[in-house]
Amino acid sequence: MELLSSPQFWLGLGQIIWINIILSGDNAVVIALAARGLGPRQQKQAIFWGTAAAVVLRVVLTVVAVKLMQLPWLQVVGGLLLLWIGVQLLNGGDDEQSEGKSDGGLLAAIRTILVADLVMSLDNVIGVAAAANGNVPLLIAGLAIAIPIVIFGSTLMLKIMGRFPVIVTLGAALIGWVGAETLVSDKVIEPWVPHNSLGFYAAAALGALLVVATGKYLQYRNNKAA
Repeated sequence: MELLSSPQFWLGLGQIIWINIILSGDNAVVIALAARGLGPRQQKQAIFWGTAAAVVLRVVLTVVAVKLMQLPWLQVVGGLLLLWIGVQLLNGGDDEQSEGKSDGGLLAAIRTILVADLVMSLDNVIGVAAAANGNVPLLIAGLAIAIPIVIFGSTLMLKIMGRFPVIVTLGAALIGWVGAETLVSDKVIEPWVPHNSLGFYAAAALGALLVVATGKYLQYRNNKAA
């Protein structure tokens, strides 16, 4: 009860919730892209379980975030992984098997959500860790409250994608942008491509272009083969 009556607890909780609201936009896009090929019931399951598992993973990641960020080449690997995920999500968007997906499709969607959230959260969790200031109960409470926020955003994004298919391409481009940003933010590469420099944004734009171009090419090739 002492914890709940502390102004610092509620201030930190508010900061963590606000940070997650700001940073959950790209996560909602990834979740919506991963779930859009499933049937309506499985979409809800993928969004819920993918988001819940990602939040648990983020709690663990936040505890060790500072040490992780010091590992060389980690963000290079993570960035390349995000670029691959972006291509796969865009390439998988035109199949007509959404209603016939099995549990394997559901598990694959949850796995994609987990991996993408892990990579995209590498630098974001630093802000959450700072707000929690080592208070694990505060960290867990703040991230748990973020679950419905991300679920709502993902559900809304799915509906928008259904009405405006171009959003799928823009979502894949966003993943490519974040993937390239993650790659050049690695401690090994960052000295040559400083944050907020022209080269930094050029690399991010190139990542977005690469994902969209590769994904569209694979779409075209698959449709032609069919």
